[in-house]
Amino acid sequence: MTFEIQSESPSDPASITQVRVYLLIQSRLLREALVRLIRKRADLLVVGQGAPTSTGSVAVLESQCDILLLDSLQVAAESAELATWEPLVGAVKTILIGMDAEEKQFLAAVRAGIMGYLLKDASTSDVIAAVRTVSRGEVVCPAQLCSVLFRFVARAPEPFPRNAKPDLTLRQQQLVSLVAKGLTNKEIASQLNLSEFTVRNHIHRILKQVDAESRSQAVEAVRSHGYLLSAP
Repeated sequence: MTFEIQSESPSDPASITQVRVYLLIQSRLLREALVRLIRKRADLLVVGQGAPTSTGSVAVLESQCDILLLDSLQVAAESAELATWEPLVGAVKTILIGMDAEEKQFLAAVRAGIMGYLLKDASTSDVIAAVRTVSRGEVVCPAQLCSVLFRFVARAPEPFPRNAKPDLTLRQQQLVSLVAKGLTNKEIASQLNLSEFTVRNHIHRILKQVDAESRSQAVEAVRSHGYLLSAP
């Protein structure tokens, strides 16, 4: 599958901040239908499309999209495919479409960082509404699955004591040191001879380990646990 990076603009873009959307959808028929639908919305812009494959993540990151529409993801808790897509999901606001109302699958998607979860009976209008909602930093959850999430959180133990020192590898400590110096992912990747996607993957996992919402919070959290980082 060849991934397209599209740069089309709406006929009247004046003063409109467009949400950049990338589609990774297995069904070509559905994908093309959604592309046509999205192009009719002045506030939305399709920046790329393709079927989910092992190389799709690179195209998505290069597109600098705001929202990723993703389907055909097997998100059972032990799924190897989930591990493949989790770093991308953590880096880009992602909406899963065409999913089942299956509790284990839903919770695994939430843990991976999914911000929107649409069932198989969702309409195209539901998809457009979800894109706009998630772009604002909100989440989309089917009504019948909200109670599942509440029950899970209510009975879930703390992943580790709040004051416990996170066990960072030497590579992770090196990455945080470079983040503390203000380097971008691209600059870190070049300095360490890694791919930018690998750097995003590491930083995503560090954020989760130290329970931080931003890079700066992660740096402060790592320092507070006694790790010696280079001064910015």
